[in-house]
Amino acid sequence: MKLLTLQWGELNAIIPTIFCLMGIWPMIYACLMFADGRMQNFRAWPYFLGSNFTGVICLLPYLIFRKSNQAFYGKKDKWLSILDQRTTGAYLLVATIGLFGYAVIAGNWEDYIQQFFHTPFVHLISLDFCLMCLIFPISLLFDDDMARRGIKDTRIFWVVALFPLFGPLIYLCLRPSLPETFSKQCDATVNTP
Repeated sequence: MKLLTLQWGELNAIIPTIFCLMGIWPMIYACLMFADGRMQNFRAWPYFLGSNFTGVICLLPYLIFRKSNQAFYGKKDKWLSILDQRTTGAYLLVATIGLFGYAVIAGNWEDYIQQFFHTPFVHLISLDFCLMCLIFPISLLFDDDMARRGIKDTRIFWVVALFPLFGPLIYLCLRPSLPETFSKQCDATVNTP
């Protein structure tokens, strides 16, 4: 209740930081899922909305049942245009750095470790955070997003994969944008020798 009513002064700063980072992670996934979801048999938005309340539990069905797709066809709508912008990644990165600064300056690690073992909610959000970090590089969603944008350098994949949370955020800040409109005929013309 103290988290939801923003009574953070009464909490160890690490706990609201992890809680807020569990809002950053679904946005990171959304920046990849919404372009991908256009090409799937099911939409990405229900999984995105669910992940804001249940974390990785709602993302897993999308990541498991989606089909690999390395192309984007159609026109970007307003929401997809926002998620595709580098500035969205920059805002998420700045918010994350601020949250980490808050945790480092005002947090108590001994208290956090004790709460991790004795408070189920702290235990749950901490494990959920770790799972979000772990699943990002091993799902094909990230590989497909790189291919969709013409990024073929495997070193970029490993840099993003080896730096949990910050790697994906920096990727969002630096990745090239999708074209505003792209048709299958254009793709066939480009791929024709």
